Amino acid sequence: MAVLRRLTQAKRSTTERSALAGEAAAEAAAAALQAEPEPATAPAESTAPTESTAPTESSTESAAPAAGRPGKAPKAPAENHTPEPGDPRAAAFFDCDNTILRGAAIFYLGVGLYRRGFLTRRDIARFAWQQAWFRLNGAEDPEHISDAQHTALGLVAGKRTADLEAICEEVFEQVVADKIWPGTRALVQMHLDAGQRVWLVTAAPLEVARVIARRLGMTGALGTVAEADGGLYTGRLVGELLHGPAKAAAVHALARHERLDLDRCAAYSDSANDIPMLSLVGHPYVVNPDGALRRHARAQGWRVRDFRTGRKAARVGLPAAAALGVLAGAAAAGVALNRRRRCA
Repeated sequence: MAVLRRLTQAKRSTTERSALAGEAAAEAAAAALQAEPEPATAPAESTAPTESTAPTESSTESAAPAAGRPGKAPKAPAENHTPEPGDPRAAAFFDCDNTILRGAAIFYLGVGLYRRGFLTRRDIARFAWQQAWFRLNGAEDPEHISDAQHTALGLVAGKRTADLEAICEEVFEQVVADKIWPGTRALVQMHLDAGQRVWLVTAAPLEVARVIARRLGMTGALGTVAEADGGLYTGRLVGELLHGPAKAAAVHALARHERLDLDRCAAYSDSANDIPMLSLVGHPYVVNPDGALRRHARAQGWRVRDFRTGRKAARVGLPAAAALGVLAGAAAAGVALNRRRRCA
């Protein structure tokens, strides 16, 4: 049966795989919400930044505080639409990488897996370069995403789903505390304060997405669903990566499950790959956009928020130094890990 299922899935068209991935993500999100109902207005777990005002498009980025540090949640940037309080048919959908999180979640997971002996130094050097490329260019590379996907699937094949969930909790405990854009965090809180449901939508594995969403007090998460059988990963995806059209399919499917009116909903993303998702809702927002999405947003009249600083300097003068710094850090981590293994 497993061979037949794999052959059947391989013959599906790209559109069919996107729809399957979206439906799987929506079903998992709806099931999690039913299993553990959480109020949409639940406070975030100690990740709110200390500033009283979040940066606007022309202002500078401020760092998020460490976990557990008290402080007021920042106000949302001016000129946003005001969510209608308690509207049961409205919700907000947030992309993760470079929208909420500085960098890409899958690469942080890669570092966490490396530190636990799942990856080689060559793997982590490749991941580090891809992360540096993403951070400095502000856009996703489909080849990098595919590479990370195949590496991750190969690693988890035959592993227990509970083990990966535990690793994700450990890895993203500190990542969520240190890598969140305060301005986007304020936008999340704006929707939560209005009593709306707020969903994370990401190509990252569902296990990663759920941890990040939970740490931010969000309603739930839509993420890439890895196939499992008897509590063990098979090494295959359900459909495909939740990316581009698959994200739009997931949002559409979840709206059907939860009886949402997409015209009343908002969506936020940094990437032109998410134009299908942004186009579904009545209130599309562009956050830290790549060049293609910025141009599209201007043509469509979509609102733009950019919480980054030093953008031009990073592009012109710092790419090589930053990439070398990331690689040096990864190499140092490898040396430390080998030293610990020799001493064990």
